[in-house]
Amino acid sequence: MLAVVYVPLGDYMARVYTRSRHHRLERGVYRLAGVNPDVEQSPKSYALSVVGFSLVGVVVLMAMQMLQAHLPMSRDLPGVDLWMSFNTAASFVANTNWQSYAGESTLGFTVQMAGLAVQNFVSAAVGMAVAVALIRGFTRTRSNALGNFWVDLTRGTLGILLPIAVVGALVLIAGGVVQSFSDEVITTLAGSQQVLTGGPVASQEVIKLLGTNGGGFFNANSAHPFENPNGFTNLFEIFLILVIPVALTRTLGTLLGNRRQGLAVLGAMTILFVVVLTIVTTAEVGGHSQSAVAAGASLEGKEVRFGEWATALFATATTGTSTGAVNASHDSLSPTGGGAVLVNMMLGEIAPGGVGSGIYGILVMAILVVFIAGLLVGRTPELLGKKIGTRQMTYVALYTLTTPVLVLVGTGVAISLGSTAGFLGNPGGHGFSEVLYAYTSAANNNGSAFGGITVTSDFFQISLGLAMLLGRLVPIVLVLLLAGSLAEQGKVPATAGTLPTHKPLFVGLLVGVILIVTGLTYFPALSLGPIAEALA
Repeated sequence: MLAVVYVPLGDYMARVYTRSRHHRLERGVYRLAGVNPDVEQSPKSYALSVVGFSLVGVVVLMAMQMLQAHLPMSRDLPGVDLWMSFNTAASFVANTNWQSYAGESTLGFTVQMAGLAVQNFVSAAVGMAVAVALIRGFTRTRSNALGNFWVDLTRGTLGILLPIAVVGALVLIAGGVVQSFSDEVITTLAGSQQVLTGGPVASQEVIKLLGTNGGGFFNANSAHPFENPNGFTNLFEIFLILVIPVALTRTLGTLLGNRRQGLAVLGAMTILFVVVLTIVTTAEVGGHSQSAVAAGASLEGKEVRFGEWATALFATATTGTSTGAVNASHDSLSPTGGGAVLVNMMLGEIAPGGVGSGIYGILVMAILVVFIAGLLVGRTPELLGKKIGTRQMTYVALYTLTTPVLVLVGTGVAISLGSTAGFLGNPGGHGFSEVLYAYTSAANNNGSAFGGITVTSDFFQISLGLAMLLGRLVPIVLVLLLAGSLAEQGKVPATAGTLPTHKPLFVGLLVGVILIVTGLTYFPALSLGPIAEALA
């Protein structure tokens, strides 16, 4: 399915961001927002627009949650308290969709649709806009402009995400996903009355996956039969998770004028994805404990509608793309399987990564690779015709360090608190893994969780919320400053000493550096959690 849409979708997205004509609906949005679409922005102006738009989104979404009782279709639910509303707003604006609440018993239909679903669209569009801005940094010469954020945001939302989401929602409805505006009261077989929560599920489900968001309408997320009824919808949802991140590699090659470069990036992503998928599948399907041998597999915490194979594929796709949706309890994965999806996030979620964030994340790692290769041969590093100097490496180093600092400092502070043990669902190594997973998920903007940990205290709501915002906005600002420094340069002609970045040697170097950097950064923490648990 991905192979079929790869070329047409990838080339279509390239046309969306490069066409000179503004469609009528887009012009209406620009007039309403007071934006001149023909004026391009400097890197700092572009970055300020991204940060400002995101922070305003946090405030608006917090207000909608806290004032929920006064909104239509609130389902008579009260407003959300301050710190939970902050955590949720930060989560959805940052494209993380971490949820410390049960959606069906906490939020009404208006907040779900006009609040969460809208952020699902625009947060994904922000990621794509930043990725396109970085690509412009490589393609432009002697320029101080990266495009117009408001134009990129509007085109990504209206030209790419919305059309696919409309079609995808209809497919999900046809597959049995609920789409309504009311709850249903039924009489059970025992004769009692039960309320089945309905709502506009399919329309939110499709963009939750397509935009690599992950927040579920229901607490059980994509393990809930109203969100994911059967094997067909499960396969289609995995396709939705992967389709834009994979096709964006074609967009990358098209915009660079070098299709082989896009395939090289896709190759590196595919190698990492297949390695993690193999480890998770082997760990979950094989019998690695007495209880698993007796049951025939590790079935606890998994939906029998899907089984271990589909669970492993879904878990690998969702942690490799910053989606965070789940069709099983990740807390119930085996130590090896759970550790593998944890490492999948620690890689930076670049296999194939989130919508937009996967492309700019792996391009940053590519710059690191050519820098290391340049050191090995004693040559000034170059990537795609641009020299990589001190300024560029400063941005790359800060980008590379930001997320690990948030993960490791957050985990260390949480573990050091005496009260944290009371919030864990398990003792020992698995309990440590729950905390490590939480901050890894938040800082990497994934959103999935080892659900045994309870994160409703003010400390977790605030610290995880800050981790999500900083883990989203700081790397974006660094990427845009990096793009600006590249756009200011001229093109460097390729010579016999230039490292070809579209060949298998570079792909191997890229995969190797990603694995080494991740291992050196996180191995001590992993040894206290999933590694210790697996060895025990």
